[in-house]
Amino acid sequence: MEGPSPARSPAAARRGAAPLGALLALLSCLALSACASGPGQGAATGADGVGDPIFPRLGNRGYDVAHYALRLDYDVERRRLDGTAGITATAAAELRSFSLDLAGLTVREVTVDGRRATARRTTDKLVVRPESPVRKGAVFRTRVDYDGTPRTLVDPDGSTEGWVPTDDGALVVGEPAGSMTWFPGNNHPSDKAAYDFAITVPEGWTALANGELRDSRTRAGRTTFRWHSGEPMAGYLATATVGKFEVTRSTTRSGLPLLVAVDPRVAKRSAGPLSGMARMLEWESGLFGPYPFSSAGAIVDHEPKDVDYALEVQTKPVYPDAPDRLTVLHELAHQWFGNSVTPKTWRDMWLNEGFATYAEWLWTEQHGGDSAQRTFDKTYAKGEDDPVWEFPPGDPGTAENISDDPVYERGAMVLHELRKTVGDRTFFRILKGWATTYRHRNADSHDFIAFCEKEAGRDLGGLFAAWLYGEGRPARASSP
Repeated sequence: MEGPSPARSPAAARRGAAPLGALLALLSCLALSACASGPGQGAATGADGVGDPIFPRLGNRGYDVAHYALRLDYDVERRRLDGTAGITATAAAELRSFSLDLAGLTVREVTVDGRRATARRTTDKLVVRPESPVRKGAVFRTRVDYDGTPRTLVDPDGSTEGWVPTDDGALVVGEPAGSMTWFPGNNHPSDKAAYDFAITVPEGWTALANGELRDSRTRAGRTTFRWHSGEPMAGYLATATVGKFEVTRSTTRSGLPLLVAVDPRVAKRSAGPLSGMARMLEWESGLFGPYPFSSAGAIVDHEPKDVDYALEVQTKPVYPDAPDRLTVLHELAHQWFGNSVTPKTWRDMWLNEGFATYAEWLWTEQHGGDSAQRTFDKTYAKGEDDPVWEFPPGDPGTAENISDDPVYERGAMVLHELRKTVGDRTFFRILKGWATTYRHRNADSHDFIAFCEKEAGRDLGGLFAAWLYGEGRPARASSP
Protein backbone atom coordinates (compact mmCIF):
# COMPACT_ATOMS: atom_id res chain seq x y z
CA MET A 1 0.00 0.00 0.00
CA GLU A 2 1.05 3.58 -0.48
CA GLY A 3 4.05 4.41 1.65
CA PRO A 4 4.30 8.19 1.93
CA SER A 5 7.54 9.94 2.70
CA PRO A 6 8.15 10.60 6.42
CA ALA A 7 6.51 13.99 6.10
CA ARG A 8 3.20 12.44 5.11
CA SER A 9 0.94 10.22 7.18
CA PRO A 10 0.07 6.82 5.68
CA ALA A 11 -2.93 6.71 7.97
CA ALA A 12 -4.21 10.02 6.62
CA ALA A 13 -3.83 8.70 3.07
CA ARG A 14 -6.31 5.94 3.91
CA ARG A 15 -9.06 8.15 5.37
CA GLY A 16 -12.06 9.91 3.94
CA ALA A 17 -14.10 7.13 2.32
CA ALA A 18 -17.88 7.49 2.46
CA PRO A 19 -19.33 4.76 4.71
CA LEU A 20 -21.63 2.09 3.32
CA GLY A 21 -23.58 0.75 6.28
CA ALA A 22 -24.16 -2.89 5.43
CA LEU A 23 -20.71 -3.47 4.01
CA LEU A 24 -19.00 -1.65 6.85
CA ALA A 25 -20.80 -4.04 9.17
CA LEU A 26 -19.62 -6.94 7.03
CA LEU A 27 -15.97 -5.85 7.23
CA SER A 28 -16.35 -5.24 10.95
CA CYS A 29 -17.64 -8.79 11.27
CA LEU A 30 -14.60 -10.05 9.42
CA ALA A 31 -12.44 -8.24 11.95
CA LEU A 32 -14.15 -9.52 15.08
CA SER A 33 -13.28 -12.87 16.59
CA ALA A 34 -16.82 -13.08 17.94
CA CYS A 35 -18.10 -13.44 14.39
CA ALA A 36 -16.12 -16.63 13.83
CA SER A 37 -16.70 -20.03 15.31
CA GLY A 38 -13.01 -20.23 16.08
CA PRO A 39 -9.81 -21.05 14.19
CA GLY A 40 -9.44 -24.57 12.95
CA GLN A 41 -13.07 -25.58 13.40
CA GLY A 42 -15.04 -26.99 10.52
CA ALA A 43 -12.18 -28.23 8.32
CA ALA A 44 -14.69 -30.67 6.84
CA THR A 45 -17.30 -27.96 6.40
CA GLY A 46 -14.92 -25.14 5.56
CA ALA A 47 -17.21 -22.36 6.77
CA ASP A 48 -15.34 -20.73 9.62
CA GLY A 49 -12.31 -19.00 8.07
CA VAL A 50 -8.65 -19.57 8.85
CA GLY A 51 -8.77 -17.88 12.25
CA ASP A 52 -6.60 -14.92 11.26
CA PRO A 53 -5.96 -12.80 14.38
CA ILE A 54 -7.19 -9.67 12.58
CA PHE A 55 -9.77 -11.06 10.12
CA PRO A 56 -10.74 -14.50 11.48
CA ARG A 57 -13.56 -15.12 9.00
CA LEU A 58 -11.47 -14.64 5.88
CA GLY A 59 -10.28 -17.70 4.00
CA ASN A 60 -10.57 -21.42 4.55
CA ARG A 61 -8.23 -24.06 5.96
CA GLY A 62 -9.93 -26.99 4.27
CA TYR A 63 -8.22 -26.71 0.90
CA ASP A 64 -5.28 -25.13 -0.93
CA VAL A 65 -5.93 -23.36 -4.24
CA ALA A 66 -3.42 -23.86 -7.06
CA HIS A 67 -5.12 -21.90 -9.84
CA TYR A 68 -7.94 -19.48 -10.57
CA ALA A 69 -9.40 -19.16 -14.08
CA LEU A 70 -11.56 -16.02 -14.10
CA ARG A 71 -13.82 -15.13 -17.04
CA LEU A 72 -15.31 -11.68 -16.55
CA ASP A 73 -17.61 -9.66 -18.81
CA TYR A 74 -18.13 -6.06 -17.67
CA ASP A 75 -20.87 -3.76 -18.93
CA VAL A 76 -19.32 -0.35 -18.27
CA GLU A 77 -22.52 1.63 -18.82
CA ARG A 78 -24.73 -0.55 -16.58
CA ARG A 79 -21.86 -1.38 -14.19
CA ARG A 80 -22.82 -5.02 -14.37
CA LEU A 81 -20.40 -7.94 -14.10
CA ASP A 82 -20.97 -11.46 -15.43
CA GLY A 83 -18.38 -13.90 -14.17
CA THR A 84 -17.26 -17.49 -14.10
CA ALA A 85 -14.61 -18.63 -11.63
CA GLY A 86 -12.84 -21.95 -12.15
CA ILE A 87 -10.96 -22.87 -8.96
CA THR A 88 -8.51 -25.78 -8.89
CA ALA A 89 -7.60 -26.84 -5.35
CA THR A 90 -6.33 -29.72 -3.20
CA ALA A 91 -8.37 -30.84 -0.21
CA ALA A 92 -6.52 -30.63 3.11
CA ALA A 93 -9.22 -32.75 4.76
CA GLU A 94 -12.23 -34.72 3.66
CA LEU A 95 -14.68 -32.04 2.55
CA ARG A 96 -18.38 -32.70 2.88
CA SER A 97 -18.75 -29.00 2.20
CA PHE A 98 -16.45 -25.99 1.97
CA SER A 99 -16.71 -22.23 1.76
CA LEU A 100 -15.53 -19.54 -0.61
CA ASP A 101 -15.35 -15.84 0.29
CA LEU A 102 -17.88 -13.83 -1.72
CA ALA A 103 -19.59 -10.53 -0.89
CA GLY A 104 -22.62 -9.51 -2.92
CA LEU A 105 -23.32 -10.74 -6.49
CA THR A 106 -25.81 -13.45 -7.41
CA VAL A 107 -24.64 -17.04 -7.73
CA ARG A 108 -26.35 -18.82 -10.61
CA GLU A 109 -24.73 -22.25 -10.55
CA VAL A 110 -21.97 -24.13 -8.77
CA THR A 111 -20.36 -27.38 -9.89
CA VAL A 112 -17.62 -29.50 -8.34
CA ASP A 113 -15.72 -31.72 -10.77
CA GLY A 114 -18.43 -31.12 -13.35
CA ARG A 115 -21.32 -32.19 -11.13
CA ARG A 116 -23.97 -29.83 -9.85
CA ALA A 117 -23.39 -28.83 -6.22
CA THR A 118 -25.71 -27.14 -3.75
CA ALA A 119 -24.72 -23.76 -2.39
CA ARG A 120 -25.98 -21.35 0.23
CA ARG A 121 -24.98 -17.82 1.23
CA THR A 122 -24.04 -16.79 4.79
CA THR A 123 -23.13 -13.09 4.71
CA ASP A 124 -19.60 -13.12 3.24
CA LYS A 125 -19.43 -16.87 2.57
CA LEU A 126 -20.60 -19.11 -0.24
CA VAL A 127 -20.89 -22.58 1.32
CA VAL A 128 -20.67 -25.34 -1.29
CA ARG A 129 -21.81 -28.93 -0.76
CA PRO A 130 -20.59 -31.25 -3.52
CA GLU A 131 -22.62 -34.24 -4.65
CA SER A 132 -20.06 -36.50 -2.95
CA PRO A 133 -17.46 -35.61 -0.32
CA VAL A 134 -14.04 -34.62 -1.65
CA ARG A 135 -11.47 -36.97 -0.19
CA LYS A 136 -8.40 -35.65 1.62
CA GLY A 137 -5.53 -35.04 -0.79
CA ALA A 138 -7.73 -34.99 -3.87
CA VAL A 139 -7.40 -32.29 -6.50
CA PHE A 140 -10.86 -30.92 -7.30
CA ARG A 141 -12.22 -28.18 -9.52
CA THR A 142 -15.05 -25.86 -8.55
CA ARG A 143 -16.88 -23.69 -11.06
CA VAL A 144 -19.04 -20.77 -9.94
CA ASP A 145 -21.23 -18.81 -12.37
CA TYR A 146 -22.34 -15.45 -10.99
CA ASP A 147 -23.43 -11.96 -11.96
CA GLY A 148 -24.59 -8.62 -10.61
CA THR A 149 -23.32 -5.18 -9.70
CA PRO A 150 -20.11 -5.51 -7.67
CA ARG A 151 -20.06 -3.62 -4.39
CA THR A 152 -17.27 -1.71 -2.79
CA LEU A 153 -16.24 -2.41 0.79
CA VAL A 154 -15.56 0.17 3.46
CA ASP A 155 -12.80 -1.11 5.73
CA PRO A 156 -12.76 -0.69 9.51
CA ASP A 157 -10.19 2.10 9.03
CA GLY A 158 -12.57 4.00 6.72
CA SER A 159 -10.89 3.28 3.38
CA THR A 160 -12.70 1.97 0.30
CA GLU A 161 -11.67 -1.15 -1.60
CA GLY A 162 -12.99 -3.80 -3.97
CA TRP A 163 -14.51 -3.22 -7.39
CA VAL A 164 -14.70 0.59 -7.38
CA PRO A 165 -16.69 2.16 -10.27
CA THR A 166 -15.03 5.04 -12.10
CA ASP A 167 -16.28 7.48 -14.71
CA ASP A 168 -14.90 5.24 -17.46
CA GLY A 169 -14.81 1.75 -15.93
CA ALA A 170 -13.63 0.37 -12.61
CA LEU A 171 -10.54 0.55 -10.41
CA VAL A 172 -10.04 -2.80 -8.68
CA VAL A 173 -8.05 -2.90 -5.42
CA GLY A 174 -8.33 -5.65 -2.84
CA GLU A 175 -6.44 -5.06 0.41
CA PRO A 176 -7.37 -6.66 2.72
CA ALA A 177 -10.66 -8.26 1.62
CA GLY A 178 -11.82 -6.56 -1.57
CA SER A 179 -11.22 -9.42 -4.00
CA MET A 180 -14.37 -11.14 -2.70
CA THR A 181 -16.44 -8.32 -4.22
CA TRP A 182 -15.68 -9.59 -7.75
CA PHE A 183 -14.75 -13.27 -7.56
CA PRO A 184 -15.24 -16.15 -5.12
CA GLY A 185 -12.08 -17.59 -3.60
CA ASN A 186 -9.96 -18.47 -0.61
CA ASN A 187 -9.43 -14.84 0.30
CA HIS A 188 -6.53 -15.03 2.74
CA PRO A 189 -2.85 -14.26 2.05
CA SER A 190 -1.80 -17.69 3.33
CA ASP A 191 -3.25 -19.32 0.19
CA LYS A 192 -1.46 -18.07 -2.91
CA ALA A 193 -2.20 -19.32 -6.43
CA ALA A 194 -1.61 -18.76 -10.14
CA TYR A 195 -4.24 -16.84 -12.13
CA ASP A 196 -5.59 -16.61 -15.66
CA PHE A 197 -7.99 -13.83 -16.60
CA ALA A 198 -10.25 -13.39 -19.63
CA ILE A 199 -11.87 -9.95 -19.29
CA THR A 200 -14.37 -8.71 -21.87
CA VAL A 201 -15.13 -4.99 -22.16
CA PRO A 202 -16.55 -2.62 -24.80
CA GLU A 203 -14.33 -2.05 -27.82
CA GLY A 204 -12.06 0.94 -27.15
CA TRP A 205 -11.72 0.16 -23.45
CA THR A 206 -8.76 -1.62 -21.88
CA ALA A 207 -8.93 -4.38 -19.27
CA LEU A 208 -5.80 -4.77 -17.14
CA ALA A 209 -4.82 -7.65 -14.89
CA ASN A 210 -1.78 -9.20 -13.27
CA GLY A 211 1.04 -10.81 -15.21
CA GLU A 212 1.41 -10.76 -18.98
CA LEU A 213 -1.09 -10.08 -21.75
CA ARG A 214 -1.46 -13.24 -23.84
CA ASP A 215 -3.77 -11.75 -26.47
CA SER A 216 -6.72 -9.44 -27.09
CA ARG A 217 -9.50 -10.12 -29.58
CA THR A 218 -12.44 -7.98 -30.66
CA ARG A 219 -15.75 -9.39 -31.82
CA ALA A 220 -19.15 -7.73 -32.21
CA GLY A 221 -18.01 -4.53 -30.53
CA ARG A 222 -16.45 -6.14 -27.46
CA THR A 223 -12.81 -6.94 -26.74
CA THR A 224 -11.53 -9.81 -24.60
CA PHE A 225 -8.14 -9.38 -22.92
CA ARG A 226 -6.41 -12.56 -21.73
CA TRP A 227 -3.82 -12.21 -18.98
CA HIS A 228 -1.65 -14.88 -17.34
CA SER A 229 -0.03 -14.56 -13.90
CA GLY A 230 2.05 -17.67 -13.31
CA GLU A 231 3.78 -16.92 -10.02
CA PRO A 232 1.92 -17.47 -6.71
CA MET A 233 -0.30 -14.53 -5.76
CA ALA A 234 -2.49 -13.71 -2.78
CA GLY A 235 -6.06 -12.78 -3.71
CA TYR A 236 -5.81 -9.26 -2.31
CA LEU A 237 -3.13 -8.47 -4.92
CA ALA A 238 -5.32 -9.37 -7.93
CA THR A 239 -6.83 -6.72 -10.19
CA ALA A 240 -9.13 -6.48 -13.20
CA THR A 241 -9.10 -2.72 -13.74
CA VAL A 242 -11.11 -1.35 -16.68
CA GLY A 243 -10.92 2.07 -18.34
CA LYS A 244 -9.58 4.26 -21.12
CA PHE A 245 -5.80 4.01 -20.83
CA GLU A 246 -2.70 4.88 -22.80
CA VAL A 247 -0.57 1.74 -22.73
CA THR A 248 3.19 1.75 -23.26
CA ARG A 249 5.60 -1.19 -23.27
CA SER A 250 9.34 -1.24 -22.65
CA THR A 251 12.02 -3.32 -20.92
CA THR A 252 14.64 -2.76 -18.27
CA ARG A 253 18.33 -3.15 -19.09
CA SER A 254 18.12 -6.74 -17.90
CA GLY A 255 15.22 -7.45 -20.26
CA LEU A 256 12.33 -7.39 -17.77
CA PRO A 257 9.10 -6.45 -19.61
CA LEU A 258 7.35 -3.29 -18.36
CA LEU A 259 3.74 -2.39 -19.15
CA VAL A 260 2.46 0.99 -18.01
CA ALA A 261 -1.21 1.99 -18.42
CA VAL A 262 -2.11 5.62 -17.68
CA ASP A 263 -5.38 7.50 -17.89
CA PRO A 264 -4.72 10.21 -20.53
CA ARG A 265 -5.93 12.89 -18.12
CA VAL A 266 -2.96 12.30 -15.81
CA ALA A 267 -0.38 11.20 -18.38
CA LYS A 268 1.64 14.41 -18.30
CA ARG A 269 1.91 14.53 -14.50
CA SER A 270 2.74 10.83 -14.33
CA ALA A 271 5.48 10.81 -16.93
CA GLY A 272 8.35 11.93 -14.69
CA PRO A 273 7.80 9.63 -11.73
CA LEU A 274 7.05 6.61 -13.92
CA SER A 275 10.09 7.20 -16.12
CA GLY A 276 12.30 6.14 -13.21
CA MET A 277 10.71 2.70 -12.79
CA ALA A 278 13.39 0.77 -14.67
CA ARG A 279 16.16 2.42 -12.68
CA MET A 280 14.34 1.79 -9.41
CA LEU A 281 13.83 -1.89 -10.23
CA GLU A 282 17.52 -2.32 -11.02
CA TRP A 283 18.48 -0.60 -7.75
CA GLU A 284 16.04 -2.69 -5.72
CA SER A 285 17.24 -5.88 -7.40
CA GLY A 286 20.75 -5.03 -6.23
CA LEU A 287 19.55 -4.74 -2.63
CA PHE A 288 16.83 -7.38 -2.44
CA GLY A 289 17.91 -9.97 -5.00
CA PRO A 290 16.41 -10.80 -8.41
CA TYR A 291 13.02 -9.32 -9.20
CA PRO A 292 10.56 -12.08 -8.25
CA PHE A 293 8.09 -11.90 -11.16
CA SER A 294 8.16 -12.22 -14.94
CA SER A 295 7.02 -8.66 -15.64
CA ALA A 296 6.47 -5.30 -13.96
CA GLY A 297 4.44 -2.19 -14.61
CA ALA A 298 1.90 0.31 -13.32
CA ILE A 299 -1.74 1.35 -13.64
CA VAL A 300 -2.55 5.05 -13.09
CA ASP A 301 -6.20 6.10 -13.00
CA HIS A 302 -7.87 9.48 -12.70
CA GLU A 303 -9.12 10.23 -9.18
CA PRO A 304 -11.66 7.43 -8.60
CA LYS A 305 -14.17 8.33 -5.92
CA ASP A 306 -13.12 7.44 -2.37
CA VAL A 307 -9.79 5.78 -3.30
CA ASP A 308 -6.86 7.99 -2.32
CA TYR A 309 -4.12 5.39 -1.79
CA ALA A 310 -1.84 3.37 -4.03
CA LEU A 311 -1.78 -0.42 -3.78
CA GLU A 312 1.03 -2.86 -4.57
CA VAL A 313 -1.02 -4.95 -7.01
CA GLN A 314 1.24 -7.81 -8.12
CA THR A 315 3.30 -6.85 -11.20
CA LYS A 316 1.25 -3.65 -11.74
CA PRO A 317 0.87 -1.34 -8.73
CA VAL A 318 -2.31 0.73 -8.95
CA TYR A 319 -2.25 4.51 -8.41
CA PRO A 320 -5.49 6.50 -8.17
CA ASP A 321 -3.74 9.60 -9.54
CA ALA A 322 -0.30 10.65 -10.75
CA PRO A 323 2.17 9.30 -8.15
CA ASP A 324 5.36 10.85 -6.83
CA ARG A 325 8.72 9.07 -7.16
CA LEU A 326 8.90 7.75 -3.61
CA THR A 327 5.43 6.24 -3.87
CA VAL A 328 6.48 4.44 -7.06
CA LEU A 329 9.61 3.19 -5.30
CA HIS A 330 7.55 2.04 -2.31
CA GLU A 331 5.08 0.04 -4.40
CA LEU A 332 7.88 -1.57 -6.40
CA ALA A 333 9.61 -2.61 -3.15
CA HIS A 334 6.39 -4.39 -2.22
CA GLN A 335 6.91 -6.75 -5.14
CA TRP A 336 9.58 -8.37 -2.94
CA PHE A 337 8.09 -7.55 0.47
CA GLY A 338 4.40 -8.41 0.60
CA ASN A 339 3.88 -9.86 -2.87
CA SER A 340 6.67 -12.44 -3.11
CA VAL A 341 7.30 -12.79 0.64
CA THR A 342 3.71 -12.65 1.87
CA PRO A 343 2.68 -12.51 5.54
CA LYS A 344 1.04 -15.60 7.02
CA THR A 345 -1.58 -13.42 8.74
CA TRP A 346 -2.67 -9.79 8.67
CA ARG A 347 -1.02 -9.25 12.07
CA ASP A 348 2.35 -9.18 10.27
CA MET A 349 1.49 -6.28 7.95
CA TRP A 350 4.69 -4.54 9.08
CA LEU A 351 6.65 -7.12 7.06
CA ASN A 352 5.06 -5.45 4.02
CA GLU A 353 4.93 -1.80 4.99
CA GLY A 354 7.97 -1.49 7.25
CA PHE A 355 10.22 -2.93 4.54
CA ALA A 356 8.73 -0.82 1.75
CA THR A 357 9.03 2.32 3.90
CA TYR A 358 12.65 1.50 4.74
CA ALA A 359 13.31 1.09 1.01
CA GLU A 360 12.29 4.77 0.72
CA TRP A 361 14.75 5.68 3.46
CA LEU A 362 17.56 3.79 1.73
CA TRP A 363 16.81 5.30 -1.69
CA THR A 364 16.81 8.79 -0.18
CA GLU A 365 20.06 8.06 1.66
CA GLN A 366 21.79 6.81 -1.50
CA HIS A 367 20.47 9.53 -3.81
CA GLY A 368 21.53 12.75 -2.15
CA GLY A 369 18.87 13.13 0.55
CA ASP A 370 18.72 12.56 4.29
CA SER A 371 20.50 9.52 5.64
CA ALA A 372 18.34 6.74 7.05
CA GLN A 373 19.71 7.71 10.46
CA ARG A 374 18.53 11.29 9.96
CA THR A 375 15.06 10.08 8.96
CA PHE A 376 15.02 7.77 11.98
CA ASP A 377 16.01 10.66 14.26
CA LYS A 378 13.22 12.87 12.91
CA THR A 379 10.68 10.14 13.55
CA TYR A 380 12.02 9.33 17.00
CA ALA A 381 11.84 13.02 17.94
CA LYS A 382 8.06 12.95 17.67
CA GLY A 383 6.40 13.35 21.05
CA GLU A 384 5.35 10.35 23.08
CA ASP A 385 1.71 11.14 22.29
CA ASP A 386 2.33 11.01 18.53
CA PRO A 387 0.32 8.34 16.64
CA VAL A 388 3.54 6.59 15.61
CA TRP A 389 3.84 5.24 19.19
CA GLU A 390 0.16 4.29 19.50
CA PHE A 391 0.78 0.54 19.27
CA PRO A 392 3.69 -1.80 18.48
CA PRO A 393 4.07 -2.66 14.78
CA GLY A 394 4.29 -6.39 15.51
CA ASP A 395 0.89 -6.38 17.24
CA PRO A 396 -1.52 -3.86 15.68
CA GLY A 397 -4.38 -5.46 17.59
CA THR A 398 -7.37 -4.47 15.45
CA ALA A 399 -8.31 -4.13 11.81
CA GLU A 400 -8.50 -0.34 12.16
CA ASN A 401 -4.77 -0.25 12.86
CA ILE A 402 -3.14 -2.38 10.17
CA SER A 403 -2.51 0.58 7.83
CA ASP A 404 -1.63 3.16 10.47
CA ASP A 405 1.61 5.01 11.18
CA PRO A 406 3.29 2.47 13.51
CA VAL A 407 3.07 -0.27 10.87
CA TYR A 408 4.85 1.93 8.32
CA GLU A 409 7.17 4.27 10.18
CA ARG A 410 7.91 2.32 13.33
CA GLY A 411 8.16 -0.80 11.17
CA ALA A 412 10.96 0.94 9.28
CA MET A 413 12.52 1.95 12.60
CA VAL A 414 12.69 -1.73 13.59
CA LEU A 415 14.80 -2.37 10.51
CA HIS A 416 17.06 0.60 11.16
CA GLU A 417 17.65 -0.52 14.75
CA LEU A 418 18.50 -3.96 13.38
CA ARG A 419 20.95 -2.37 10.93
CA LYS A 420 22.67 -0.41 13.70
CA THR A 421 22.87 -3.49 15.90
CA VAL A 422 24.28 -6.01 13.42
CA GLY A 423 26.18 -3.63 11.14
CA ASP A 424 25.71 -2.83 7.46
CA ARG A 425 27.38 -5.93 6.06
CA THR A 426 25.17 -8.34 8.00
CA PHE A 427 22.06 -6.17 7.65
CA PHE A 428 22.18 -6.02 3.86
CA ARG A 429 22.89 -9.74 3.75
CA ILE A 430 19.74 -10.23 5.84
CA LEU A 431 17.71 -7.95 3.56
CA LYS A 432 18.63 -9.87 0.41
CA GLY A 433 18.64 -13.28 2.08
CA TRP A 434 15.17 -12.81 3.55
CA ALA A 435 13.65 -11.93 0.18
CA THR A 436 15.49 -14.79 -1.50
CA THR A 437 14.91 -17.52 1.10
CA TYR A 438 11.17 -16.82 1.37
CA ARG A 439 10.61 -16.04 -2.32
CA HIS A 440 6.99 -16.88 -3.24
CA ARG A 441 6.34 -18.14 0.29
CA ASN A 442 4.52 -16.98 3.41
CA ALA A 443 6.32 -15.85 6.54
CA ASP A 444 5.65 -14.16 9.87
CA SER A 445 7.56 -12.10 12.42
CA HIS A 446 8.85 -15.18 14.23
CA ASP A 447 10.34 -16.43 10.95
CA PHE A 448 12.02 -13.06 10.43
CA ILE A 449 13.46 -12.90 13.94
CA ALA A 450 14.82 -16.45 13.63
CA PHE A 451 16.31 -15.63 10.22
CA CYS A 452 18.00 -12.49 11.57
CA GLU A 453 19.45 -14.31 14.57
CA LYS A 454 20.82 -17.06 12.36
CA GLU A 455 22.46 -14.59 9.98
CA ALA A 456 23.80 -12.41 12.79
CA GLY A 457 24.91 -15.37 14.91
CA ARG A 458 23.50 -13.81 18.06
CA ASP A 459 20.40 -13.37 20.18
CA LEU A 460 18.36 -10.35 19.07
CA GLY A 461 15.44 -10.86 21.41
CA GLY A 462 15.93 -7.60 23.30
CA LEU A 463 15.94 -5.52 20.13
CA PHE A 464 12.71 -7.00 18.79
CA ALA A 465 11.03 -6.99 22.21
CA ALA A 466 11.61 -3.24 22.44
CA TRP A 467 11.07 -2.07 18.86
CA LEU A 468 8.68 -4.61 17.34
CA TYR A 469 6.54 -5.52 20.35
CA GLY A 470 7.18 -2.87 23.00
CA GLU A 471 4.45 -0.42 24.02
CA GLY A 472 5.09 3.32 23.62
CA ARG A 473 8.33 4.93 22.51
CA PRO A 474 11.26 2.57 23.19
CA ALA A 475 14.38 3.74 24.95
CA ARG A 476 16.84 5.10 22.39
CA ALA A 477 19.48 2.44 22.97
CA SER A 478 18.19 -1.11 22.56
CA SER A 479 19.93 -4.05 24.19
CA PRO A 480 19.90 -7.06 21.88
